[in-house]
Amino acid sequence: MKAILSLDQGTTSTRAIVFDTFGNIIASHAVEHTQHYPAENYVEHNAEDIWQNALTVCKKALAEAQAKGYTAQTMGITNQRETCVAWAKDTGLPLAPALVWQDKRTADLCTDLNAAYGASVKEKTGLPIDAYFSATKMAWLMENNKAVKQAQALNNLCIGTIDSYLIYRLTSGSVYATDATNASRTLLFNIQNMTWDSELCECFKVPKALLPIVKNNIDDFGKTDEALCGFSLPIQGVCGDQQSATIGQACFEAGTAKSTYGTGNFLMMNIGKNPKPAPEGLLTTVLYKTADTTMYAYEGSSMVCGSSIQWLRDKLKLISSAIETERLAKAAKQNDGVYVVPGFVGLGAPYWKAGTKGHIVGLTLDTTKEDLIRATLDGLCYQTLDLLNAMDTPLKELRIDGGMASNDWFCQRLSDITHIKTVRPKVTETTALGAAYLAAIGAGLIPDFQTVSKQWQISKTFTPTLENDTRETMILGWKRAIQNCIEL
Repeated sequence: MKAILSLDQGTTSTRAIVFDTFGNIIASHAVEHTQHYPAENYVEHNAEDIWQNALTVCKKALAEAQAKGYTAQTMGITNQRETCVAWAKDTGLPLAPALVWQDKRTADLCTDLNAAYGASVKEKTGLPIDAYFSATKMAWLMENNKAVKQAQALNNLCIGTIDSYLIYRLTSGSVYATDATNASRTLLFNIQNMTWDSELCECFKVPKALLPIVKNNIDDFGKTDEALCGFSLPIQGVCGDQQSATIGQACFEAGTAKSTYGTGNFLMMNIGKNPKPAPEGLLTTVLYKTADTTMYAYEGSSMVCGSSIQWLRDKLKLISSAIETERLAKAAKQNDGVYVVPGFVGLGAPYWKAGTKGHIVGLTLDTTKEDLIRATLDGLCYQTLDLLNAMDTPLKELRIDGGMASNDWFCQRLSDITHIKTVRPKVTETTALGAAYLAAIGAGLIPDFQTVSKQWQISKTFTPTLENDTRETMILGWKRAIQNCIEL
């Protein structure tokens, strides 16, 4: 039976899932990797570990699928987006730690650049100048890392987002390419004419000649090297993780939206074929590009979501696993004035305050660990509300996915605080699913996006139940907590 391998390289783990042509999961394997924090505002990954983990999970998932009678015909890749890697052209080996999208070491540089170029950069890219994006990370590596500087001097440097690095390694260096969605998150790509922009590259001091070629999301990205990887598959779909999840959620019509609750929280709404300027605090980005169509989206990104649950588990030791949060939140007081503002790596959209810290507001001697856990989950719901308010576009429903979507209490709380129907799909691994669908269309295993829409199924729907007065009081407290966070 025919199947599709999807490699989902995320912020905290790397997962490989084999799907059948109906979008059902046949096999899945994942491995976590270490988060490195060498200094304040520094967040790094070991790119070689990511590569080895990618090989491991792909081989295990393929073997499990084969034991069940399925043979993968093609491969899709999706990835944490703005994270960048510098590697040697001749060996493919990383030259420095990967700088993660959460890394804020270039925040001061971005402030300076924003004053001079912010308006023109946003017009071309749809993005504010912020350390979140890749360009200043690339520039920092070329300026400050000795091995990267030497490789550049010897014309032996490749630099790009995680997708381009994995494609290069999988194909043994025969393909140096990225896709339009990942390119659109670098601050170097003009989303009006869909090309690397010479003026942007000059502004951020990233030589245009160093960058990978940009392909469509359904395209020929080469074939994996069987001698190196242990399997030989054409790579026919590549997409940044949030765009991929939007495809996996079948948001193909303008006005449809999804919200993913992973390491961060990312709300994305399809706006159609026109890259119109986003409302204040939000981004305009490429949703997907095919041979005949380019679709755009508004996006709001909250930097911390699932990582706040890791904080509860690993730093505060209040839980031993994420699954406990549902039971403990149910046992908490539901509206006691305690708020957790998860600004651990600054505040993203719609505030864009890189220098803020996380805050806990409203603690009393009566506050319990259950209350703190409930307040942490609430904070993630309030973040979504802020993003929805910034979009200022009425939604019929919000399609949700990511690890936290399995928590029924959280899903209901999200519906109550946002006052919107939230819908959880049958397959919540929508990030991997979107990349699988792209590859499947590229391989001719399914015909088109209309088929994807027909295959999308609802698992559970959550509708608002909270009294309006209670909701308004809670939201007012959140606004005060956010304001305190920003002012301190």
